[in-house]
Amino acid sequence: MTKIYLVRHGQTEWNVGGRFQGHSDVELAETGIRQAECLAEHFPAEKIDAIYSSDLQRAVSTAEFLAERFGCEVQKTENLREMNFGAWEGLTFEQIVEKWPEAGEQIFSAPDELKPPGGETFQDVEERAARTLEKITSEHEGQRIILVAHGAFLRTILTYALHMPLRYVWRLRQGNTAVSRLTHGGHHFTVDYVNSIAHLEHLKGA
Repeated sequence: MTKIYLVRHGQTEWNVGGRFQGHSDVELAETGIRQAECLAEHFPAEKIDAIYSSDLQRAVSTAEFLAERFGCEVQKTENLREMNFGAWEGLTFEQIVEKWPEAGEQIFSAPDELKPPGGETFQDVEERAARTLEKITSEHEGQRIILVAHGAFLRTILTYALHMPLRYVWRLRQGNTAVSRLTHGGHHFTVDYVNSIAHLEHLKGA
């Protein structure tokens, strides 16, 4: 059995401000750094064989805390990048709707029909996510691996594993530094759990 831990990066200032990040290379906020430290200290596995990360710095910085804990090198790849939101990057939902009124209906009610100007569709992202997941899993059969990536991207990995329509992609919560786990038994993926943020309990009162 291969265990794949899916990890979303720590919080950024754009997360706090509700701005679409996409391929924009935004760094972790101070809270995000503390979340990543807490994640590494309380990660739900005692041994990890490999760590892969999106090449965007918010993901890499999160992955580096895990790499230090488990003694692994962070293998960076653009294939784990967030969905490219094109012209929407850096904007809030309200700003997007003001300029592209039709997006207000599509973003959350019909994401499978969404096409940000100059960006990717959710179908594009799911295809990229599936290819990357299958390739990495095949290279680490029987091992435990971590993929550090982004909210929308990780949701598409989960829709792929669950054979779930992309229309419902936002029904899958992915908090900052949340951990989800897949098991691959040779023929298909099983989703063990989704969006575990138990480690963040240790941040209370800090």
